[in-house]
Amino acid sequence: MFMKKYDTDGKVIVAVCDRNIIGKKFKEGNLVLKLDESFYKGCEACEEEIKEALACASIANIAGERAIACAVGCGCIDPDTVIYIDGIPHAQMVQI
Repeated sequence: MFMKKYDTDGKVIVAVCDRNIIGKKFKEGNLVLKLDESFYKGCEACEEEIKEALACASIANIAGERAIACAVGCGCIDPDTVIYIDGIPHAQMVQI
């Protein structure tokens, strides 16, 4: 999986994407999921690194089977909030 972190005005944004779908675009009806390398491709990360980053994140964008499973496993994403676009799972998280 790839993970990229952004620090913006004291907020941490984390983008996580499965390796096999990065750089691709998925469409279903009016929904479009564009997994730009410029946004998602940081460094390769293991599940533990991703779980640690998500626990500290203010905002997260997560795409792909492995990435979503990792986020659900650490309790950052409720599985009922995951959407599927052309079969690809995607979720967002915002800590208020």
